[in-house]
Amino acid sequence: MNSRELVLVSSAAVFGALVSSVALRIFFTGSKRRFSPVGSLQNGTISKKHPPPSPYDPSKREGYLSWDDYFMAIAFLSAERSKDPNRQVVGACLVSENGVILGIGYNGFPRGCSDDKLPWAKKSKNGNPLETKYPYVCHAEVNAILNKNHASAAGQRLYVTMFPCNECAKIIIQSGVSEVIYFVEKRLNNTDAAYIASHKLLSMAGVKVRKHQPNMDHILIKFEEP
Repeated sequence: MNSRELVLVSSAAVFGALVSSVALRIFFTGSKRRFSPVGSLQNGTISKKHPPPSPYDPSKREGYLSWDDYFMAIAFLSAERSKDPNRQVVGACLVSENGVILGIGYNGFPRGCSDDKLPWAKKSKNGNPLETKYPYVCHAEVNAILNKNHASAAGQRLYVTMFPCNECAKIIIQSGVSEVIYFVEKRLNNTDAAYIASHKLLSMAGVKVRKHQPNMDHILIKFEEP
């Protein structure tokens, strides 16, 4: 074997060893990825799955929904029932003093008024307000209160996705609700009279108002068999 052939054989051997090394590394790396723990959503963050708890472990589960997150989630879910083609963001959940859901509501037309015959438009091409949804729609807060059962009004809490306007605030006060928990305030500017009046009325009537502080940033619901 001459020197040229020896060089070619040596180069081939080195190249083969390098390819084998790379192939083995890719294989084991891929195996680790394939068999690594699957990420799961927990408390709004991705975390690794833990082994199932022992059936003999007497301790309770951690990371469960707080009452506030639970009721606010129901308000958000109720908003999805609205047939408004522009927005489905306003929902409400009325809760008793001891945590019993009394009523839920979303934006829609009054009972007996066909949502196929009344307009859902935000604006009228002719400037006619009667061609828009606003004169006809009942707000979520009102529907939640009017849909409630006949339980005592004492201690009732109202969870709303958006802070109530002054008209809704009047009904909230008159119905005996003692606390309003809202997610976001739809205030166009600091001088918006409708919301200034709402704050003033609720404060004067002694209705407690607070902004919801979620413990998790989202809740995932899957319709599947357990």
